Amino acid sequence: MFSQASKYSQMIKQEAMRLGFMSCGIAKAEFLEEEAPRLESWLKANHHGEMGYMENHFDKRLDPRILVEGAKSIVSLTLNYYTEEKQTDINAPKISKYAYGIDYHSVIKDKLQELMAFIRDNIGEVGGRCFVDSAPVMDKAWAQKAGLGWRGKNSNLISKQAGSFFFLAELIIDLDLEYDNPFPTDHCGSCTRCIDACPTDAIIAPYTVDGSRCISYLTIELKNEIPTEFKGKMDNWMFGCDVCQDVCPWNRFSTVHQEENFTPKEDLLSLSKSELIDMTDEVFKRVFKNSPVKRTKYSGLKRNIDFLQQP
Repeated sequence: MFSQASKYSQMIKQEAMRLGFMSCGIAKAEFLEEEAPRLESWLKANHHGEMGYMENHFDKRLDPRILVEGAKSIVSLTLNYYTEEKQTDINAPKISKYAYGIDYHSVIKDKLQELMAFIRDNIGEVGGRCFVDSAPVMDKAWAQKAGLGWRGKNSNLISKQAGSFFFLAELIIDLDLEYDNPFPTDHCGSCTRCIDACPTDAIIAPYTVDGSRCISYLTIELKNEIPTEFKGKMDNWMFGCDVCQDVCPWNRFSTVHQEENFTPKEDLLSLSKSELIDMTDEVFKRVFKNSPVKRTKYSGLKRNIDFLQQP
């Protein structure tokens, strides 16, 4: 006999797949005991750089029941964004694959809200909140607890079936569900490809990333000038970086996403090196409308491109 919790869990997972999510797992909302010392020492070492928000809401970050009143379950979801399409000009400053299409925050938020509406329509008065990478939620820890994968040496969540080119999102709800077993083991073995390939040596030890050295941080989060020590080390990335994922053997299992909203804009991929160097604010607004790249603003992207041209 299926229990009520088991029945509800199956319903939620089936609907998540129908909405286009790649995988869905469920964990019990509780204090993240193992993460607490890890997060504390990472912050103390200043590996978050200028990301001051990482220090905020320390208690909420470690205990979702403080973040969402009455929280009982965390529904973790993944959404594939892998594409084989590439920028046309091989010499043009590079953009991370995840930013080729429409901003994932809005795409995933819409899907999460649909999933929440489905839960309320089919199960009843359920309270909770949707999260996409914009609140104090330890998404990788919850995804691992929900059995969706392990954290690799580059600190990304990796799935045996799908690699790591996917987004993470959560519903934190006040409904008891059937919980999945945490992902049992790490499958990185003795491989150090991500550590060896990182252009700025941001992976300072297996499973430890100094965020303040990461190209994604330097090109997106950092608001001040890029430190001169990174001259010649940016591997021509102007927004984000895919190096540690591109070299990961598990990404041979990545399959092309089916999400229409992530289809690359033709005028984005076709931008040449010279067009990017000479790009005006007007072109930036047209090409990167509704794109994650908007986050850097025109001035930020221009700073990144100019930095790449410096000898």
